[in-house]
Amino acid sequence: MSARKIAKSKFFFEEDMVESIGEVSDSRREAWDNDAELKVVGKPVPRTDGYDKVSGSAVYTVDKTLPNMAYARTLRSPHPHAKISRIETGKARALPGVLGIISSEDGPDVPWYHGLSRLFDRQVRYAGDEVACVAAETEQIANEALALIDVTYETLPSVVDAGKALKPGAPQLYETGNVMRGKPFQYERGDIEKGFADADVIIAETFTTQVAVHNPLEVHCSLVNWDGDQLLVYDSTQAIYRVRDAIADSLGIPESHIRVIKKYMGGGFGSKLTLGKYTVMAALLAKEIGRPVKIVLDRHEMNLAVGNRPDSVQKLKIGVKKDGVLTALSHESYGAAGAYTSDAGCSWPLRSMYQCDNVKVEEYTVYINAGPGRPMRAPGHVQGTFALDSAMDEAAGKIDMDPLEFRLKNYAEIDQTTDQPYTSKYLREAYMKGAEAIGWKERWRKPGTSAGNLKKGLGMASQIWWGGGAPPAYATLKLNRDGSLRVISGTQDIGTGTYTILAQVASEVLDIPIGKISVILGDTGTCPYAPASGGSMTAPSVTPAVRDAAEQMKAKLISGASAILEVDETALVYSNGVVSLANDPKTSIGIDKILRKMRERVLVTTGARNRNPEGYSINSFGAQFAEVEVDVGTGMVTVLKVVAAHDIGRTLNRQTMENQFHGGIIQGLSFALMEQRLMDSYTGKVLTTNLHDYKLPTVMDAPEIEVIIVSEGDPMISDVGAKGIGEPAIIPTAAAIANAIYNAIGVRIRSLPMTPDKIIRALNA
Repeated sequence: MSARKIAKSKFFFEEDMVESIGEVSDSRREAWDNDAELKVVGKPVPRTDGYDKVSGSAVYTVDKTLPNMAYARTLRSPHPHAKISRIETGKARALPGVLGIISSEDGPDVPWYHGLSRLFDRQVRYAGDEVACVAAETEQIANEALALIDVTYETLPSVVDAGKALKPGAPQLYETGNVMRGKPFQYERGDIEKGFADADVIIAETFTTQVAVHNPLEVHCSLVNWDGDQLLVYDSTQAIYRVRDAIADSLGIPESHIRVIKKYMGGGFGSKLTLGKYTVMAALLAKEIGRPVKIVLDRHEMNLAVGNRPDSVQKLKIGVKKDGVLTALSHESYGAAGAYTSDAGCSWPLRSMYQCDNVKVEEYTVYINAGPGRPMRAPGHVQGTFALDSAMDEAAGKIDMDPLEFRLKNYAEIDQTTDQPYTSKYLREAYMKGAEAIGWKERWRKPGTSAGNLKKGLGMASQIWWGGGAPPAYATLKLNRDGSLRVISGTQDIGTGTYTILAQVASEVLDIPIGKISVILGDTGTCPYAPASGGSMTAPSVTPAVRDAAEQMKAKLISGASAILEVDETALVYSNGVVSLANDPKTSIGIDKILRKMRERVLVTTGARNRNPEGYSINSFGAQFAEVEVDVGTGMVTVLKVVAAHDIGRTLNRQTMENQFHGGIIQGLSFALMEQRLMDSYTGKVLTTNLHDYKLPTVMDAPEIEVIIVSEGDPMISDVGAKGIGEPAIIPTAAAIANAIYNAIGVRIRSLPMTPDKIIRALNA
């Protein structure tokens, strides 16, 4: 049986060191041997939920309905900054079909976790900020009612550019100023001045990245219903328990009175990691009218109000010796948090990626009158890696060194931010395998030497992320007398294949066919706790808990067989769902007979994730190599191929792993070449509020993608040995493409997205 205890564990989640205290498995179980031929884990098992999704039978939150359901819509501020002096809702309430309205004028005083005193603040801080919410018989009636609400605004000066918001005399969003926390984040190690003094060459350049909007296929939505004092919430979320707890805090009700359910979700990318105001508004309206309320944001609202990847202006300074050794790294940056608390930091890659003793960082997160930032697939790392690895290529060029050789020269053997060793690191192997696959040695040439109007180039970039997982995370297994198994966990499948990999781990231990295993996720009412699905946390957190529960189940079955066969447990072996005598395989008994003899209808175990090892850093690593073709007549860039070579611990499912990398790389390509939120600086309004104006790639833009995994299971982090891969897939892509464009045309583009107009201007300059 599994040993348990309460323990403290530390881990990184989205750049923050988190310390958790919870129940962990303390079993000293051997990790799967990396040379062992596992039967199910690591194989390209088709998604167990694949049929539901391709057939259209999968029910997403946006598809969910309840009897007698009402519909809610939100009135949003047309101004980027204003005070509300009056709200008149009488005409809207008189409209036939309107059931209820809440606003700052007549709604309940509900505290909000963004640091505001109320759900509806009387001061709106961006064009799109919530003003009121209407529930009606239909969505059309709700929209008509919004137009009848009369709001008087006292407009205030606004600012939608972080650089301008930092200047003296800029409009202030808060009494404390426009800088979050009132001061910049600072980090320093070594002696930065001495480092630059020791350098033979110094590179000093400024890089900029744009605001990118999440735009998942399934929009943000919730369906809520009260049954007495019990609240049922269907929510499109990456964090069912976090949403439950935040609702409890906002409404002042016990967590036990709230049940949050999410079965399938059409993407989130970090935007759905927190509770949305829309969910609380729907809950308040449902309470008022005594009916279920569904609220679905439209694409316009998605581009205004539910989060984005903050922009960045990064001033990098690099000192390097002629032999390629880095002597100093300096990073000064600022980025926009939007109107409410977020984080625009992007310096972590510079602090940790390459070996350098002298490092200094100063970065500002700035409030502006625009929609709030939120974590977006590898927050900060995508922006920071673009700048860092672009500058690394420039430094390599200044000392006439191959960019790959330059990175190998500055390979970091330990975590420089903690002075701790890594549990595992195979970045060197990723460099070698990736370079071989792209033909780097044979095909890389000095920048700008490609002939003709269609110029080809190769570029590369490196990646570091965490993704080691952490406790607390639990999974419950229920084994039935017919030999079928149910895996239950309070994690979320956000489109990444969690249903499948949890079934694989259970199948590997218990030798039960995948077809006889069902997986239940995403329900705070029936599933044991698991963490939010962000930061590449899900697989490395939850699969060890499933294995723990499965190993306990195996031990129970052996113990039951021991009593039935009247032999000592040590004389028995378990294989293919059958317990038999080790020296007499014919003396055996199957799962179904064991349960019937034990008179058990269901055999239940609950497993827990182990704590992380102390004194080690857990990170994933990788390198991506890109080949591009640039038309110097039009400035058009075609990405021909991307090779992604990564260290991600154990591969749990080759097929879903490649799906993740393909999605991340295409999303990285989009960030490099297309995506950009555009705002009118005079009106403070977003101009790109639909998927026609906000450019995203199609399948025609997807390059050839080759995925190479250089790692094996990491036994120090868990007995499963997997690291998360959601974020690593996207981190180096934009930087690799930028370096490939430079290699093709010999001109550096330091601003994302690298659109044709920027390339033509750079070539003409």
